[in-house]
Amino acid sequence: TAQAQPYSCPGPAVQLSQPSTRGKPLSETARWRRKPAPAEPAPESPRLFERLFGRFTKTDDELQSHELREDALRKGGTHIRDLVDRQQVIVVGTVRSITLRPRVNVPALVAELYDGSDSVNLVWIGRRHLHGVNAGTALQATGRVCFQNGVATIFNPSYELLP
Repeated sequence: TAQAQPYSCPGPAVQLSQPSTRGKPLSETARWRRKPAPAEPAPESPRLFERLFGRFTKTDDELQSHELREDALRKGGTHIRDLVDRQQVIVVGTVRSITLRPRVNVPALVAELYDGSDSVNLVWIGRRHLHGVNAGTALQATGRVCFQNGVATIFNPSYELLP
């Protein structure tokens, strides 16, 4: 018995599959057929839906967080959730709260700055009050970040009030 040679034809390559011949001549057993095309990924309808109707389905807090994140990037700041320990950073956000932590001899003014992704504590050692820095104030702070008990903290940052 003569061994059958595989058939090849010129033209575009088509992916074919061949059943096992188990020693029989190719002409008796082979039935060439196309392999099914791989399934195409479904269109990203949830993302499209979210873009079209996101403003109607999100809560006010989610919308405000999104706007704060966009503002921080537009003004050259780093997202607070992306901060790395001991990195010199610029953060932009809104002051959520101001507290005065009385120490034994030295007071410390702490402002919680929120940028829509996370918050960072800005600590001014030896200060009891900063003019213009109140809850709800937008500001840009520059300094070296450290993490104390898992909370991002910047000690004695330079700051600029934003309109």
